[in-house]
Parts: sequence; structure tokens; C-alpha cells
Amino acid sequence: MNMFQFLESTAKKYPDIVYLVREEVTYSGFLDLIKRRAATLHDSGIKPGDVVGILSHNIPAFPITLFAIWYLGGTVLLLDTNLTPFEYDNMAQITNCKFICAEKSFFYKTDKFTFIDITKADGDVNPKLKAAKLDEKDIATLSFTSGSTGTPKVVPLTHYNLTECAHSLLDMREYINAGDILYGFLPMYHIFGFAVEILATLEYGAGVLLQPTVNPKEIMSDFKKYRPHVIPAVPRLFEVFRNKIIDGIKAKHKWWLFKLIMKNARLLRKIGLSKLVDAVYKPVLDIFGGRARLIIAGGAATKPEIENFYLALGLGFIQGYGMTETVGPICISKPCRGRIPYAFGAPTTNNIVEIRNKNADGVGILWLKGNQVFGGYLNNDAANKDVFDERGFFNTGDMVSMDKNGELHFAGRKKQVIVLDSGKNVYPDELEGLFINIPGVKNVAVFEHKVKDKTVAYGVFSVEDSMTMEKLAAAIAHANKKVASYKWVTHFAMTTEDLPTTSTQKVKHHIVHQNLIDGKYPMRKE
Repeated sequence: MNMFQFLESTAKKYPDIVYLVREEVTYSGFLDLIKRRAATLHDSGIKPGDVVGILSHNIPAFPITLFAIWYLGGTVLLLDTNLTPFEYDNMAQITNCKFICAEKSFFYKTDKFTFIDITKADGDVNPKLKAAKLDEKDIATLSFTSGSTGTPKVVPLTHYNLTECAHSLLDMREYINAGDILYGFLPMYHIFGFAVEILATLEYGAGVLLQPTVNPKEIMSDFKKYRPHVIPAVPRLFEVFRNKIIDGIKAKHKWWLFKLIMKNARLLRKIGLSKLVDAVYKPVLDIFGGRARLIIAGGAATKPEIENFYLALGLGFIQGYGMTETVGPICISKPCRGRIPYAFGAPTTNNIVEIRNKNADGVGILWLKGNQVFGGYLNNDAANKDVFDERGFFNTGDMVSMDKNGELHFAGRKKQVIVLDSGKNVYPDELEGLFINIPGVKNVAVFEHKVKDKTVAYGVFSVEDSMTMEKLAAAIAHANKKVASYKWVTHFAMTTEDLPTTSTQKVKHHIVHQNLIDGKYPMRKE
């Protein structure tokens, strides 16, 4: 089954369920829009086998164009909206992409490919144009995971990879029903957004409420008007929501009551005081529209206090783990309180894991194999030789451990693990989790750095304007005491500028490190 056939099967089962929620387009209506767009793209010169880029925010034209390209037998190049014309030109050349469907704001002069206006209205369906006969092993999408110049890593995902990921998401069947509304502000060019907003909705017959911005006012307005059932986002956003909720409660001088209820909610319900618990929780749940049932976090590890906050409110909270190479969520946690920090569950259906080269703490490298795992980077034999073994397992480069229940726990990226001169390992994620809680710290990156020929864990802190070097030094020293002394960060730099991040708000450590080397951040004088 290819992706268009997958959509057809869902539309046949749920023809009258609304798929594009804001636009009130049903699944059957969505199919009609795709066929109209396919006629437009066909007239523009797109034919079977072509690589066609999509460069767009989360607007209805994105999924319509996505399926129209597959309808015509093409392959979709998913393009990050935050890049430069130079990068787009390189990406098009590397993948032999001759057309890019984009919003007009992205247009520029180029001889590498032809732009097609993704927002332009389509004409009628061409009755002579039929869906291409794509095989499930044909490449459906291409994504860049490590830059656009030199010898980048380009991930080809087949129709089989995508549909298998969709089917594996049935592991969340307890929380998602046909007709539910998934909130869609994660960028669809990123695999996390793609997996939940395209694949999960089709698997369940759910609708997606597309939001092209991350403007808090617009998001809150959507929550109030459309009352979504499922909200996927990166952990940092859920942390922002939590902090704002707590600040609002404190401003009303009711934080003591809220804390008391959260701590004793189970007991209070057991003794017949459910109405009291519900009354205290209702104003908070109403912020999300009052119908939210499930929160899905991905793209980074979630702090346990964030997860437990939402679980205490009675919301399901699922932490997903995945990469572009695995079509996103290949491991999914099950909601429970008191989870060991940074847990992301167990592998989904038809996928298996192995942890290799474990250290004394049981932390080792995560290897994956299964129906969702891609077959290798595009035209990159050297990289493929490095990441695949003779049994077909893929080396994620992530450091994990496993508890007695088979739950996996994140320890950090292998390539970011700091190996001190003593041979001891320091995991940046652990330290960043400590420091991000310092008042006045907006973001932080910890990485390996040389100071007077000594390898140290070095921190670069993005701070509020009111923060001083002296205040930050004292706060770091206090936080250091929570971990073993060999992990302490005693060398750091400070900036009031935001640190560079990816589309899922993960800090780009290598860029921060280079900025430090280039002298762009004020350093603490020893």
C-alpha cells in the first residue's frame, strides 16, 4: 500500500469526518482537493519519478500538495522553512529536484529549479488523470538531517516506512478516536509534525487543526474555539504552558490550594471529593479547551516535573522517541506517575531495540531494527557503512538504559558525551536539565571544550537582561552541588542573545561551540 492508497482507505471508512478542521474539509472533500491539485501540478510539468520540493508553513496547501505529488507518482523533498536560498539550491541539486511548491514569500531568482505557487487556486479535476501505481518500497519522502553542502545525510523514507509508522501508532488507540482533533502547529516538514499530523490522523480517522505560527495568543484562541483532543508539541512548549499556568494561579493567591489538591487528588477522589478536585482543575483544563485528553511530547527529553504536572491534571502524557531515519516515533511511553527521568517507553509494533557497549551504569548505545527504519542515506555508502551492522540494525548514536520493565531511559547523544581526561563520562542533557531551572536563564548548552589543554564540561548560558555574571556564577555553583563533583561546570560564558536552535527547539551545540571559539560570548574570567 502506498500513501495515497492509505488515504483512500481512510476516506472510504470515514468519508464525512472532518480532516482539515479550520477549513471544514471532510476526508472525501480532501480527496477531491488533491485530485484538483494533481491536475495543476501535471499541467506544470510534473511527471512520475520527479522529485518535488515542498517549502511551506502549516497551511492546507501543504498536505494537499503532498498527496498530489504522490498521486502523480513523484517523491516529496521536505524543506525546512528556516534555510537560505543557497541551501535550497544545494538541496535541489543533490536530490535532482526540478520543482519546488512554495509560498510566494519564499520565491527567489534561481536557475536550479522552478518555483510553483503552493497557494494558487486549482481548476477542475482531470478525469483522464489517474493515481500512479507506486510500489510500497518506492521512495515517498526525502529529508536532510545534517546540512545541505559537502556530503550531507539525506534520508529516503519509503511508502512502506510511512504506512508502517502509521499502523504502529495504534499503540495509542486508548487515547485517540475517529473524529478527534489533533492540534497541528509542529512544522510538517519535520518528522515529528509529519508523523502526528499526517500519519496519526490517517490511522485513526482524526482531524488536524493546522496552525502556521507559534503565536501564543493564536494558539490559545484556537484552544478555546476548537477544543482539540490531542496536543502534540516539544517539551519546552509544555514547560512554558505549565509555568504560565502556575504564575497565573500564584497571582490569584491560590497556589497553596492548587498544590494541596495536586498532591492529594487520588485520596480526595477515593473519599468522595472528586467534585472539589474537578472544580480546582477545571480552570486550568479550560485553557486547553476543556476536551484535551492526550499530550504528546517529542523532539527532546521531557523533565519529570513537567510530565507529572499534566498527569496530575488527569491528562494522558506520552513521550515519543524517534529520528527522521525511523519516521519519528519508534518508541512510545505509557502514562504513569513517578517515571524515572527521561523515559521514552518501549519500541512500537514491528520494531526492536538492542543496547550495546553498556558501561557500569547500564548505559549503552541504542540500536534499532524494524519496519520503520530507513534503508540507508541517499548516495552515501560511507555513512551507511558506519551506521548499519551486518544484521541490519541501525546505530542511533543515542545513549540509553533499560529498566526491569523494558522501559528505555535517555542518557544523551553519544556524539555529545563529554569524556573527561579522567575517563569519566559527563552527559550534557543531565546538566542542562539542572541549569535551565535557574531563574533568569532562558537556555543553556553544555559541551566538551578545552581550557588550558584540559577537557572540561563547558556551559554557554542565554540569560535575561537583568542577569549578571556574578549572579549566574553563584547559581551555577549551587546547581553543581546536586551532581557528582566531576560533572561540575566551572567554566562558562553568558549572553543575552538567544542560542541557535532547530525547528524543535533543540540547541545547535556545534554552532554554539563555534561561536564561543570565535569570541562571540562574554566568558567568565577565572
